[in-house]
Amino acid sequence: MDTARPALAVDVGGTKLAAGVTEPGGRLIAWEQTPTRRDLDAEQLWRTLDALITRVLEGAKVSAGAAELAGVGCGCGGPMEWPSGLVSPLNIPAWRAFPLRGRLAERFAGIPVRVHNDAICMTAGEHWRGAGRGTSNMLGMVVSTGAKDLAADGAAGHQVGVAAMRRAGKALGIAIASAMYLCDLEVVSVGGGLSQAGALVFDPLQEALRAHTGMEFTKQVRVVPAELGQGAGLVGAAALIFAADRYWSGDLPGRLTGATHPGS
Repeated sequence: MDTARPALAVDVGGTKLAAGVTEPGGRLIAWEQTPTRRDLDAEQLWRTLDALITRVLEGAKVSAGAAELAGVGCGCGGPMEWPSGLVSPLNIPAWRAFPLRGRLAERFAGIPVRVHNDAICMTAGEHWRGAGRGTSNMLGMVVSTGAKDLAADGAAGHQVGVAAMRRAGKALGIAIASAMYLCDLEVVSVGGGLSQAGALVFDPLQEALRAHTGMEFTKQVRVVPAELGQGAGLVGAAALIFAADRYWSGDLPGRLTGATHPGS
């Protein structure tokens, strides 16, 4: 593969659809997002994503052909059939067994097209170019769809919002503490929309960590917001193309890659 060319990165979530053009080193050249509308059927939602991709490519002055793109990486909420890319995101009722990888491969014939879980893409992005770069063992967590209004209320000082953020932070802290004892972790990167709430979530998270961890080795684990912010999923989707040896195994012999999907 000629990795001098950029890749198209796509991030499909219950709140937003995002697409970007990414350099081989992981830098986003251009990106754009649009809300994930719940009043659309499967084909209307696909056309919305397709139009978003077109705008991003045009904005970056990159054509959709194999001559200018190294590949297409996409993260999508689950569950999904992997690696064939039939997706049924819990937060997108219109898509049930929707052939996302196949549709992307039809549009971008002749180049690799890879679809993975959005949390795996976020983690890959943070490990490749974010808070976990250079580490051997990292945990990535996505805390996203559903908490936006509560986070805004909490930031404004409303009692219900503040209480909700404290509960969320405490629950995250307890979950992370459990993972620390099960896995030999060096860093935990928390992504998704809720991670942008700052101290509202991370103060109670750290309190819970202190209360539920006592072994010396757990004190060495860094727990941080995703360094790449809301772009972590797009950078991770690009990693499926540019760092496939580490983050993609879907094309290995014996995998069900879907014979009708070009670009596998």
